[in-house]
Amino acid sequence: MAKETDIAVKEVRRSTERYAYRMPLKFGGVPVSETELLNVEVQVESRAGRRAWGEGSMPFGNTWAFPSKRVPYEQTLGAMRRLSELIADELPRCGLCGHPVELADALEPRWLELAERVTDELRLAEPLPKLATLVVASPFDAAVHDAYGKLHGRHVYECYGPEWLNRDLSQFLDQQFRGEYLDRYVLERPKLRMPLYHLIGALDPLTDADLTERLDDGLPNTLAEWIQHDELTHMKIKLNGNDADWDTNRILSIDAVASEVQTRRGCRTWVYSLDFNEQCPNVEYLIEVLRRVREGNEAAYRRVAYIEQPTARDLKAHPENRMHAAARIKPVVIDESLIDLES
Repeated sequence: MAKETDIAVKEVRRSTERYAYRMPLKFGGVPVSETELLNVEVQVESRAGRRAWGEGSMPFGNTWAFPSKRVPYEQTLGAMRRLSELIADELPRCGLCGHPVELADALEPRWLELAERVTDELRLAEPLPKLATLVVASPFDAAVHDAYGKLHGRHVYECYGPEWLNRDLSQFLDQQFRGEYLDRYVLERPKLRMPLYHLIGALDPLTDADLTERLDDGLPNTLAEWIQHDELTHMKIKLNGNDADWDTNRILSIDAVASEVQTRRGCRTWVYSLDFNEQCPNVEYLIEVLRRVREGNEAAYRRVAYIEQPTARDLKAHPENRMHAAARIKPVVIDESLIDLES
């Protein structure tokens, strides 16, 4: 049943910003030196005619959202940029009215249709992936949620209960969620403190010995300097996934540097996450790297909190990539694979 709090999108503005990285980042085996942001502003209107604006922003992230050996970087970026133009044009004309969660659910099939249109229009060598489509749609979705909260004078995370939504979660997921709403699974207020992972790229220098030149801009140049400067306790390590010797040595080298600095500053507890960016050929490779790390330094092994997306994202195309054996050793989370309820 419709609610007076329901909204319709009336106007959309989009813009992009391109930024050069301070230092190149090796991502999934590919060095990246820049990023482009998609910024979105959305105006919504309630059934009573009141209006409010909301904002959303997201990097296109085509390096990870649309990785391809057949479609070059600028073309994958251009395809995602083109899709954002089509969504910006379509959203205020969709004619839908409801809660932001309901709007997103109803509009996803349309965004996938527009992605197919972009593939045909630009004659891409392979289709615009679903993940890339969801990434492009995400700042529009965020802006709608932001506007909804502002319209009703609430923090939007207070607006996910039955007094706001027209349908419970069973309508979006399955019957085990009957009678439940999103407010059961999200916090109304942000936590005062949360750990922030410092990303260590595969090209990042660990010590002065790794520097080819020093950037004299007032910021740290090496991991050792960053740990001291930002008092790091959580570090995300980018790995290659196709060279077990290199990956093992990288983890152990990072731990050696971290241990020296943390001891010097009196820090006794810190952790790592390992991100292979889908490059591991199989679960056996991952288990072998973990075995070598443990054999090389038990303390470094204990500091591994979890492993992120070790193998190829397409679970249907690679049913052999089952992580149960690895998950019994360390927690394994999927990232790029998570595109729908089935995954």
